[in-house]
Amino acid sequence: MNANWTQHTHYAALDWASDHHDVVVVDRAGTLAAEFRFAHTAAGWAEFTAQMQPFAGAPLALETSSGPAVDQLLQRGWTLYLVNPKAAQRYRDRKAPSGTKTDRHDAWSLADALRTDGHGWRQLLAQDEATATLRTLCRDELGLIEQRTALVNQLQATLREYYPAALAAFDDWTQPYAWALIQQFPTPLALHNAGQRKWEQFLHTHRLWRADTAPARLECFAQAQALPASAAVVTAKSLLATTLVKVLQALQGQLDEYRRRITQGFTQHPDHDVFGSLPGAGEKLAPRLLAELGAVRAVYPDADALCCQAGVSPVSIQSGKLDKVRIRWGCDVVLRHTVHLWADCSRKMGQRPPGRRRTQGRQRVNNFYEKALFSTENISPRGEGVEGQRLRRRAPFPLPSCQTVQTAWLPLGRGQWPPG
Repeated sequence: MNANWTQHTHYAALDWASDHHDVVVVDRAGTLAAEFRFAHTAAGWAEFTAQMQPFAGAPLALETSSGPAVDQLLQRGWTLYLVNPKAAQRYRDRKAPSGTKTDRHDAWSLADALRTDGHGWRQLLAQDEATATLRTLCRDELGLIEQRTALVNQLQATLREYYPAALAAFDDWTQPYAWALIQQFPTPLALHNAGQRKWEQFLHTHRLWRADTAPARLECFAQAQALPASAAVVTAKSLLATTLVKVLQALQGQLDEYRRRITQGFTQHPDHDVFGSLPGAGEKLAPRLLAELGAVRAVYPDADALCCQAGVSPVSIQSGKLDKVRIRWGCDVVLRHTVHLWADCSRKMGQRPPGRRRTQGRQRVNNFYEKALFSTENISPRGEGVEGQRLRRRAPFPLPSCQTVQTAWLPLGRGQWPPG
């Protein structure tokens, strides 16, 4: 809760866009104090600063948690309060039940909602430069990995049309040695004509010679021309395959650079020892956990808020005789994915809480380690707090309180919100 909320004399809201932004300011009584539109340019932001000078210190609401507008507002020292787009739509419907939808109405409804309901909203707390850089690098790396996955899927679909022997030879097509096969032998005929000596040389060069897998791969190479595709298909698809391989190789080089930068930033971060000591986190998940949780501990007032943000606490639906729960879609999906992977890696390393079913057990694992993670944030490396003691003895955790459920959500770092 924001104490002394009514002491503010004005409340502002910004409806952002790619090339311009709309601002509305209301006073304590809800009377319109100012409204204007400015361009997303240097001159436009100078105009924003000049027109908002009389309302300096006023809280400001908007619908996104990142992006150029948020960055400019934080640099100018504005206190930001973020609104879920679904909630923003409900506020707009409350102000304009006729269905009117304009940028001005959106900003006005947000400003008035901030005036009446903002005392229960959570302020956006800026991270330090090291944490913000690490967070951006980790999220951009995940985006590049998604692009690599899409390219690998396209490459596999292409090979399925004219080169099934290559698909049968390797299971993991995210590895550079699989791409090297297409680069060295772009067609089944080229692979067949190379001969066994070239095949064995390829396997040895890429350190793939294993007594249990080498004979099967050599057999796949030998059957490359068993079911040849037409000449037209081979000519066209081989060019596409080699093109995709070159793109993947270039992308992998940049992913290696991202990993180097992330490792360097994580090593130099003050919280390196805390997150680096988490069991099962490893060199990849530990920086992501640190980046998503951040260095500002006030973002999560308790462990239940962290569980809600990570999507491991279910959503309760109770009305009359209806009483059920469902998965929490409104959360930080990057944090949820990272916590899920970390819980799975930790589970494989040792103890985990029991579950009657596999999915139930995994959900309890996620909740289990979320509680321990909150405890780890506030203690020294490898120390143990109250939640850590619960983790050790496998004690149950309480359900989130009503206040936690009301204020635990935070927007996604990419400026988007999940459905539901």
